[in-house]
Amino acid sequence: MGVTGTSGVTAHIPEQRGRSLREHAVRYAEERHWEVFPGTWLESVRGTERCSCGEPACEAPGAHPVDTRWSGQATATASAVRRLWARQPQASVLLPTGRTFDAIDVPETAGCLALARMERLELPVGPVTGSPDGRMLFLVQPGAAAKVPDLVRNLGWSPGALDLGTRGEGGWIAAPPTRLGTRGSVQWVCRPTAANRWLPDAAELISPLAYACGREAAVARAR
Repeated sequence: MGVTGTSGVTAHIPEQRGRSLREHAVRYAEERHWEVFPGTWLESVRGTERCSCGEPACEAPGAHPVDTRWSGQATATASAVRRLWARQPQASVLLPTGRTFDAIDVPETAGCLALARMERLELPVGPVTGSPDGRMLFLVQPGAAAKVPDLVRNLGWSPGALDLGTRGEGGWIAAPPTRLGTRGSVQWVCRPTAANRWLPDAAELISPLAYACGREAAVARAR
């Protein structure tokens, strides 16, 4: 999966390599005014990397909140971000949803199909992440989690029939370049730029996303 942008505008968000996790976290706070908070990290134990939470079967090794108090830690103040990562420089970079953005969660294959359709239709696309577990997250305006089920029904789909979810209030996402265990790092599919500073509403993107997920479901049934 390649990392692309949606316009020729140069982003202030730094390149994903060559910078520390703290520097990335600070830039998200400074350039996008996104709240960030540190999550777990990967530790080497007898030559094997595992999550700092200590759970052998951790589902998101090195890329989830440390505990239930994470919501109160989230901050968009650069000085506070620096202090948080000074305590554990290897902590993952996590972003709370339901505050400055929500996220629509779809399979990678459906997300790529939807992106191609959005480009043809010249729809506004915000930042999009891709994770090594085969998921893509489309960042949209807050409130999407409440809207999406009805938007999907209005298009003639049952929300439960599509592999399409949302991250809203009380949720979080892992930000690039956070690593997800040994599988790889979260990456920007559509990088944050000056052109996509204003996020699209979920209603603007739901049709191509639902269509792509519906096509994915039809292919799966046909196998």
